[in-house]
Amino acid sequence: MSQPSDLSGVRLHIVTGKGGTGKTTVAAALALALASGGKKVLLCEVEDRQGIASIFDVAPLPYAERRIAVGPDGGEVFALAIDTEAALLEYLDMFYRLGKAGKALDRFGVIDFATTIAPGLGDVLLTGKVFEATRRSEAGRPTYDAVVLDAPPTGRIGRFLNVNTEVAGIAKVGLIRNQADSIMGLLKSGQTRIHLVTSLEEMPVQETLDSIIELEGIGLPIGVILVNLATESELASGDLHAAVRSELDETRIEATLKEAGVEADPPVVAGLLELARQHGERVMLEREQQTRLEAAGVPVVALPDVDGGIDLGALYELANQLCASAEF
Repeated sequence: MSQPSDLSGVRLHIVTGKGGTGKTTVAAALALALASGGKKVLLCEVEDRQGIASIFDVAPLPYAERRIAVGPDGGEVFALAIDTEAALLEYLDMFYRLGKAGKALDRFGVIDFATTIAPGLGDVLLTGKVFEATRRSEAGRPTYDAVVLDAPPTGRIGRFLNVNTEVAGIAKVGLIRNQADSIMGLLKSGQTRIHLVTSLEEMPVQETLDSIIELEGIGLPIGVILVNLATESELASGDLHAAVRSELDETRIEATLKEAGVEADPPVVAGLLELARQHGERVMLEREQQTRLEAAGVPVVALPDVDGGIDLGALYELANQLCASAEF
């Protein structure tokens, strides 16, 4: 299994996770965290959902890099929504100098046809744009200090990143093959880490563990498991176990309620005991899943469930949590 991964020198952070675990939220918070200290970070998405625009409450992103936020203590976050067709037109113009002819192909539906009969080509184009942004430099230094990719979910991440295999049937030589080889070189290098977002529930945890095995089998470097929406216990260890067994001291609860000026009638006490039992069961189940994750040999970073839902303020709160983590 994986060993703890040193993130120093990492320039490409790929974020994946099971749907519903908050993958895009965590990717956005990570971009903000990496932008601290005056750094310049690019946050990319490839799923045509405009998830980044929604979470930062900005207009839908064009196929162009746009500044959308400032890091916790300086720095800038730029964002890019990568479109397959636009990336193919850019590719044709860059390598074949087609220019307006490439746009004419788009009008005739050739681009749709190409990416439909060769789905792997679409993934090469999407990852190729991220590759270009990671490698780009200006005045002798990288354009971006880091690039964060909000990648497809864990169910598709292996196929999406394993671009060499995806293009094997359509391009054994030539520019597309060379591009795929270059992309894989970056993805397997020390400049890249793949972070997996999960919640502490059985199915997302199992999918996370399965993905680690799949990605390691391809030779891709794992970074950190990011546990989102982690429950923080409000009970001491002894009280937690007592709550699960429905053995909390009712007399103490009644006395505490009276001290707070609340009438300690039986329905109120019974309701509190039931809430405590449910909370205890939830915490115990999450601890079991946490143990499974830690056994994978990958660093685990927990992010709390932010009160009031996710807005820009909550993103900065999560970014500060990541900045305070020893892993980042």
